[in-house]
Amino acid sequence: MSTLAYDGGAMVGRQLRRLRNNPGLLVLTQTMPITMLLFFGYVFGSALAMPGEQYRSFLVPGLLVATAANGIMTGMFQAAQDTHRGVMERLRTLPMSRAAVPLGQAAADLVVTAAGTVPFLLVGLAVGWRIEGSALAAVGAVGLLLLFRFATTWIGIFLGLLTRNEEAAGQLGGATFVLPLLSNAYIPTDGLPDWLRTLAEWNPISAVTTALRDLFGNAPVPDDAAWPVAHPVAGSLAWCAALIAVFAPLAVRRYARGER
Repeated sequence: MSTLAYDGGAMVGRQLRRLRNNPGLLVLTQTMPITMLLFFGYVFGSALAMPGEQYRSFLVPGLLVATAANGIMTGMFQAAQDTHRGVMERLRTLPMSRAAVPLGQAAADLVVTAAGTVPFLLVGLAVGWRIEGSALAAVGAVGLLLLFRFATTWIGIFLGLLTRNEEAAGQLGGATFVLPLLSNAYIPTDGLPDWLRTLAEWNPISAVTTALRDLFGNAPVPDDAAWPVAHPVAGSLAWCAALIAVFAPLAVRRYARGER
């Protein structure tokens, strides 16, 4: 365990230095959610029945979770890039824990996400979003958000190791943009057709978004929703635990196997 912690810490440092040497990518990933908040908040807010400020309060948790779901895309691209360029092969020759490399990537992504959440929340406060619940519940909401990001990053790492190609990972990662659209991140699901509403409410993004809205005090939990949305905190924890339990071992085994 101590070897894994030491090696994993070294890999976290490597990933953070990698981002420092590519500031353009870092700026883009940190400013895109803010841009979407301003665009969706003022454009969609004028088209929905909710008043603008009320919709922006509804939207902020949804965009937080949609951004966390992008861990699939970033994890996939970074893992595929390292594999395609032979970095993974060089790392495998080192006397280190096989779990350290994917774990270091996931942990470094978590650090960057936590730092990027702060300016997003400040902009949210500026456009009218408020924390209506308790401070403890708000801390729980942020913790749940980061746990979901950690879970989705493992999905991306596994897929990136599986594709082994930067271009393929980029194209596949772009397809993940549709996932928040099939959820309650941007709009309420009660006006959707029954089959589409069921699909949206069993989307993990919907459960985590509802949990954040409830913990922040921004919107009540729907009474007639599917189980993950009707019990959003329990549903979110169940989804995160399931995703990590499935994809973390798969990613570690895939890294250890290499091209075999």
